[in-house]
Amino acid sequence: MTSTLYFLLVVVVCVVVFAKMALVIIPQSETKIIERLGRYHATLKPGINIIVPFIDKAKNIVVLKHGRYVYSSTIDLREQVYDFPKQNVITKDNVQTEINALLYFQIVDPFKATYEINNLPNAIEKLTQTTLRNIIGELELDETLTSRDTINTKLRAVLDDATDKWGVKVNRVELQDITPPDSVLTAMEKQMQAERNKRAQILTSEGQKAAEILASEGERTAMVNRAEAVKQQEILKAEGEAQARIRKAEAEAKAIELITEAVGKSTNPANYLLAQKYIQMMQELAEGDKTKTVYLPYEATNLLGSIGGIKELFKEDK
Repeated sequence: MTSTLYFLLVVVVCVVVFAKMALVIIPQSETKIIERLGRYHATLKPGINIIVPFIDKAKNIVVLKHGRYVYSSTIDLREQVYDFPKQNVITKDNVQTEINALLYFQIVDPFKATYEINNLPNAIEKLTQTTLRNIIGELELDETLTSRDTINTKLRAVLDDATDKWGVKVNRVELQDITPPDSVLTAMEKQMQAERNKRAQILTSEGQKAAEILASEGERTAMVNRAEAVKQQEILKAEGEAQARIRKAEAEAKAIELITEAVGKSTNPANYLLAQKYIQMMQELAEGDKTKTVYLPYEATNLLGSIGGIKELFKEDK
């Protein structure tokens, strides 16, 4: 009875152990490669899978964990990131530069990732380093510093094409740091400072030029305005003088008309006006306190005759 119980207990334990070994639970986004007697048998899917213990065995592959290469039977199908250490590359103009790269990739075919390459992480790292050296070697230092997007695109395209046979999809490549030597950095800082000083001088000279242009334009506008003001003043003055002469002529015409009406048509009004001017002039000469000598031309006798006629005319009026 006791032997039977021991036997049954051993059978139950063997069944439990066998069942535990036969049932394989795969988490989501993971898989395992199963070999049967050393030959590829199946790729396990997430969930519960049944294998034959001692005959079926999970294939171990190299993975990168905590910066070290280790063997594991579990294959992670999620996107992974590799932070490669800094490496020295030489640009086209023979400048040695340190570059640190990040690589984002995903295993899309576990069978190829297991059987087409021995050490997948190491192969991707070495391929990234050699490809990066080739791309940087075609660029000068200035182009390297300003063309990160171009370098990332070229590097991703080359790596994606090369790793396709390994069942890997390269999604992104990012250059973290590009560090030239200290001597080059010092020279670049001096060059940058010189360029900034140059731009400052250019901006200062352009500002002075613009200020001088504005000042000259302001002076020209002021001169034009002054000339225009003088012009308008002369025009208004000329128009005023013209209006004054017109009014004076109209007044004289009106006076002649009134004189004609007063003295009658038989007497020339011009003689009357001339006589008035003569009398006024003689009065002004007589008022002076100095002796004056007046010379009259020969034609003045006609004027005196006119004055005599006007005198007779005044007597008649009286």
